[in-house]
Amino acid sequence: MIHENDGAIFLKNLTAGKNLEFSEIKEGKIDFIASIDGLLKIDVNTLFELNCIDDIMMATLHNNFEVKKGLKVAGTRVIPLLVEESKLNEAKKIVGDKKIVEIVPFKPKKVGIVTTGNEIYHKRIVDKFGPVIEEKVSKYGCEVIGQVICPDDKDVIKDSILSFINQGAELICCTGGMSVDPDDVTPTAIKETNAKLVTYGSPILPGAMFLLAYYNNVPIMGIPGCAMYHKTTVFDVILSRILIDEKITKKDIAAYGHGGLCMNCEICTYPACNFTKI
Repeated sequence: MIHENDGAIFLKNLTAGKNLEFSEIKEGKIDFIASIDGLLKIDVNTLFELNCIDDIMMATLHNNFEVKKGLKVAGTRVIPLLVEESKLNEAKKIVGDKKIVEIVPFKPKKVGIVTTGNEIYHKRIVDKFGPVIEEKVSKYGCEVIGQVICPDDKDVIKDSILSFINQGAELICCTGGMSVDPDDVTPTAIKETNAKLVTYGSPILPGAMFLLAYYNNVPIMGIPGCAMYHKTTVFDVILSRILIDEKITKKDIAAYGHGGLCMNCEICTYPACNFTKI
């Protein structure tokens, strides 16, 4: 039989990955605390299997939760005062070399912004998209290397995207022209760069007209107009994963359907809410 405090230490050492600090042990319980700003990654399947073992437990925040240094992200404990060693051995067998909880730091990128639309190009209206995108990426330490305003001409848009990539841009943000109107040619322009399309459309509201593609390893994001008007959209959700160099798949996007409806709260508390928590 293993004392609860020793059992908690065992579980902490077994499950904790990088960039975590820990509380003192109290009655067989240890809290996991973020030691950096970053994105919380949880091995959800292994966590489930671990919690199927009697007499031990682990609770976490949601996977892909954007965290600040000092935030409590998980806790584990032994339920009884003494736990059978066999239960801990079973946990070790399930977890193996995997780590259930870790924080991945954000990696600032050089960003090129391609804004499209005849109205903006001919200065009939003022571009409001660029400042929004710049503000959002800047909070992660990203550098906007430039913004180009293009007419609704797919060849001009395509050339602008490729020009930014040739200049060393590590992320391209395309704004405007993302709907299905005949003169909205941004999605076509992105496809004609020979980038590999991941998705055009997402089960996230606001953000259904979102596009994601990769030109080699450079993500190209087609950002729908909702990002101008809503505090939190699909752009915020996917950006945090892009900035840890995670290669997003179609299945990753599809999984957001469960939880992908924003409640448009009067006071936005994202990420501390249910929006896009999977």
